[in-house]
Amino acid sequence: MDKTNVRLVEEIFRDAKFIHALGIELVGCGFGWCESKMAKSEGLQQQHGFVHAGALMTLADHTCGGAAASTMPEGKDVITVETKVSFLRPATDKQMICRATVLRSGRTLVFVEAEIVVERDGTTAVVAKASSTLAVIPRRPSTN
Repeated sequence: MDKTNVRLVEEIFRDAKFIHALGIELVGCGFGWCESKMAKSEGLQQQHGFVHAGALMTLADHTCGGAAASTMPEGKDVITVETKVSFLRPATDKQMICRATVLRSGRTLVFVEAEIVVERDGTTAVVAKASSTLAVIPRRPSTN
């Protein structure tokens, strides 16, 4: 992966104000993959004390975007056109980790899958799985 792709993924995480509000952070990326994390906070909880599905969906969506962006040629970027998330168990743990992997990166669409996991009792538990389709668009200059 060249420096242009790394910068694009870093910009996607740096420039998205909503992502900062949720506490989502880039952990790492490489060609065709991206990993992020989000700590549980009181502001992310729904009425039962679990992390809200909307926060988890955003974690998956943005991480899928980072993975897709890692495959883009110079002057191109991505934007989500469709995302499906299956919630497998409640997220009650201190931190969620999301890893997204590109299945296919084409000229106009990129297909990505993601998994959100937590550490429980020394083992990894899958909280949610996501499937995302992103459109390839012209890249706009960074806002920062």
